[in-house]
Formats: sequence, structure tokens, C-alpha cells
Amino acid sequence: MNRLRLVLASRSPRRKALLETIGIQPLVVPSTFDEARFDTNGLSPEDLAIALARGKTASVAKEYPEDVVLGADTLVVLGETVLGKPHTPEEASEMLEQLSGKTHQVYTGIALCEPRTGKVFTDLDCSLVTMRKLEPHEIQWYVSTGEPMGKAGGYGIQGKAALFVTAIKGDYTGVIGLPLSRFYEILKRAGLVITNFFV
Repeated sequence: MNRLRLVLASRSPRRKALLETIGIQPLVVPSTFDEARFDTNGLSPEDLAIALARGKTASVAKEYPEDVVLGADTLVVLGETVLGKPHTPEEASEMLEQLSGKTHQVYTGIALCEPRTGKVFTDLDCSLVTMRKLEPHEIQWYVSTGEPMGKAGGYGIQGKAALFVTAIKGDYTGVIGLPLSRFYEILKRAGLVITNFFV
């Protein structure tokens, strides 16, 4: 059996933990891809999630040409508005106020670079998440925990925000940040055998 190493182009501990649940211990190499300077004009949320995942993967694949490299990007979308990662508690509160009592979309794009050919395979997951109506004191408490910071849409469904979510239509792991079923499919499309990544 040919052992393969998976390089995760993400600093997200949640994505690493999801891979570990299926028996893969990835090498974590945070991407240097600058999302802030990426031109998003004219891109749909679907295309943007894939483009950002591809950019992260490409930046790390240059440094690890012998390994399989996986990147991902998650976007929270309410109507026509893309809610990114809040930079301040005030921004987090505003995002939660917008999401309160509504259903929003969570897009996670993934990109995988296969080292033998250098080809990049991409896929996209979309899930619908419904959040119950939040009281101001609930938002204040949740923001005070610090959990919203660094998370798309200002919440983490795998954490305390699970208290607020009333329904999910789609892949729970995709909402966390890495749709494992899509990852498995993308490996097969790339001609890779998942058991070759197991320690």
C-alpha cells in the first residue's frame, strides 16, 4: 500500500478535527493566500467559495509538490449578502442580529491538488441553516464567549451556537467547514484511495 500524506491548507482546528474523525492525520500548513486582495467582483457565492479554496490549495501545493493538498473555504450567505468573519465583537453582534429568526445558506468550497498530475479537483457543498429568534441578551452572551470570532457568519455550529440552530438541510460537516462526503468523492475523482492516508 502506498502511503500518502494529506496537507491541509487551513489553520482551522475544526477541519483538522473532522479529518481526524475519519482516520486521517493531516499535516497542517496554513495558506498564505491573501483573501482580502482577491477580486470578488462578479462572482457568485458558489464560484467565490471554490475560487478561494483553489487559491489556498495552490499557494500550499507550490511548497509541497509531492503531497496531496486540500484547501477549503466557507461562506455564510443571507439573501444577497455574504457574511464573512467578524473582526470585532460589534460586527459579530450585527451578523447574529441579521441571522436571527432566518434561514441562511452555508457554502463550503473544497479544492484538492493531486501531485502526480498537478491537477486541481474542486467541489461545492451548500446547506441551509435555520436559526431561531435570538434575544439581545443571548447575542450579548454568545459574543462574550469569543466563539464568533474567526468564524464565517459569526457563529460555530459545532460549539455553543448549536443552542440557536433549529434546523439544518444538508451536510452538517459542510456547515462546520469541510464536507466529508464531498471530500471522499473528490478523492475518488482524483484516483486516490482514502485508506492510503490512514496512519
